[in-house]
Amino acid sequence: MATYLMFGALTRAARKAVSAKRTADAMALIKKHGGEFKAGYALLGEVDFVVVPDLPGMKSTVQVPVGLSRLLDIKFRTAPAVGIDAFDKLAAA
Repeated sequence: MATYLMFGALTRAARKAVSAKRTADAMALIKKHGGEFKAGYALLGEVDFVVVPDLPGMKSTVQVPVGLSRLLDIKFRTAPAVGIDAFDKLAAA
């Protein structure tokens, strides 16, 4: 599995619909696609929150952000995350 950072920006409609049920639905969608929710944080500023899932492959890496956007009416920007130790090894070549 690979770790990703998903940066979310709430639309006006999504701001009005924030709830624990929607969060549970989002976590269920990640799990449905073989992923694991690792962490989530609300932020202040241009990005409203970050979700950190582990996802098993390219198919789920496409399906999860698209599915969450449809489900929650949230715009996502997704980036792979590489641990510092792994980065050091990869970059040392």
